[in-house]
Amino acid sequence: MKIVDRYLIHEYLRNLFFITLSFVSLFLIIDFFEKIRMFLSNHATFRQMGAYFLFMTPMIVSQILPAAVLLASLVTCGTLSRHSEITAMKANGISLYRIALPILTIAALTSLTIFFLSEWVTPLTNDRAERIRLVEVQKQASLGSFKQDQIWYRGAKGIYNFRLFDARTGTLQGITIHCLDRQMKLVMRLDAERGEWKEGRWLFHNVLIARFDNGAFPVLSKMKQQVVDLPEKPSDFQLIQKDVEAMGYSELKRYIRKLQSEGYDATRYIVDLHGKIAFPLVSILLAIIGVSFSLRSERSGGLAQGIGAGLVIGFSYWLVYAFGMSLGRSGALPPFIAAWFANMLFAVASLFLIRRVKT
Repeated sequence: MKIVDRYLIHEYLRNLFFITLSFVSLFLIIDFFEKIRMFLSNHATFRQMGAYFLFMTPMIVSQILPAAVLLASLVTCGTLSRHSEITAMKANGISLYRIALPILTIAALTSLTIFFLSEWVTPLTNDRAERIRLVEVQKQASLGSFKQDQIWYRGAKGIYNFRLFDARTGTLQGITIHCLDRQMKLVMRLDAERGEWKEGRWLFHNVLIARFDNGAFPVLSKMKQQVVDLPEKPSDFQLIQKDVEAMGYSELKRYIRKLQSEGYDATRYIVDLHGKIAFPLVSILLAIIGVSFSLRSERSGGLAQGIGAGLVIGFSYWLVYAFGMSLGRSGALPPFIAAWFANMLFAVASLFLIRRVKT
C-alpha cells in the first residue's frame, strides 16, 4: 500500500468515525428525551434504560452510516482541496480517480457492513430492545409470538393463529381460532379467510365453524360474513407482528415465499426486500457524489460547505427513497423500481458530477 493511500485512508476513517459517533450520540439523546417520561412513569431502572439504548445502537448505526459516508467524503476531500494537497498529488501524476479509490473502497466495505448488520445483528438486538421496553419496563404480558412465519396469540377466547396481520389497515388473514374450555379441551374451531376491524368489532369473511360437543361428531356451519366477539383489538396483535426492520433479508424472503404460496398479497414486503439491498449500496453512490462535489475545483472545499452540502444531499436521498418506497407499498410502482428509484436517480447524478471533475 502506497503512502498516499495510507494517508487518505487515515484521514477518511478519522472523519467517518467522528461523524458516525456524532450522529449516533445525537440520535440517542433525542430518543432518550422522547422516551424519558415512559421510563420514569414505569419506574425503569438505569440498567433497563442503558440496556434498551445499547440494543438500539446497531440499528441506529446501520441507518446513519450512508449519511456518515457522504459527509466524511465531502469533509475529507474538501479539506484536502482547501490545503492544496489535491493539487500536489495531481502534480505528482496521481489522477483524481486514483485519489478517490481508497475512499470508494471504504464505502464499499461500509455497504457490506450495513448489510451484515441488517441481516444478522439488528433483528436480534431490535427484538431484545422491544422486549425490554414492552415486557420488562411497561410490564405487558407476552401473550403471543411470531414463529414459523405465523402469529400465535393466547387470547381470552383461546389460541389464535394468523397467517398475516396488516397493522396499517387492522386486517387479519388466514385466521384460525381454537376455543378451549377450562379443562383445555377443544370446544370450537373457527376458520376465516380474513377479518377486518370495523366500528369497534371484528367482521370475519368466509367463516367455517366446527363445534365439538361432548365428544360427538363435529357440527359444521359456514357463513359469508360473521361478527366475532373477540375482546382483543388490532393494537393487541400489533405487539406480536414482527416488523420488517426486525427481519433479515433471508428471513423476509422466506416469509414472502410463504405468503405467496398461500395466495396472499406480499407486495409491500417485496418492496422492503428490495430495499434491504438498495439501501446499503447507496453508500457507494453517496461517496462518489461526495468526492465529485468537493473536488469540482481545487480550492472550493471547506468544512462548513462540506457539512452543508452533505446535509442537503443526504436529506434529499432520504426524501426520494421514502417517497419511492411509499409508492411501491401502495402498488403505484413495481416493487423493484420503487426500492431502487432513489439509487437510480443518484447514480445518474453521480455520473454527471464525476464527468465534470477535472482529473
